[in-house]
Amino acid sequence: QVQLVESGGGLVQAGGSLRLSCTASGSIFSIDAGWYRQAPGKQRESVATITSGGSTNYADSVKGRFTISRDNHKNTVTLQMNSLRPEDTAVYYCRVYGPYWGVWGRGTQVTVSS
Repeated sequence: QVQLVESGGGLVQAGGSLRLSCTASGSIFSIDAGWYRQAPGKQRESVATITSGGSTNYADSVKGRFTISRDNHKNTVTLQMNSLRPEDTAVYYCRVYGPYWGVWGRGTQVTVSS
């Protein structure tokens, strides 16, 4: 069973940057992955996804600011977040998934101050 651990969250001022990392206990080769976030009082939303082949998709709200990438050798998925805004404040979750299953990380808090 794959387990995921997120790291890199914290408090940052608007306009700053953070880099989130998701480390899997097992190989993530040939499976898809994504980052999701949930703000207080709001539903969880997709932020960015990356397929096993490297194709990416981004939410409109983060296009041009966030970049998702993966390193299959290190079993990691990263989210580089630049030009952060207070609206980006949320708990960010990593997910890896195949056609018939998915695994969530426990989440990491990102807080962007004005």
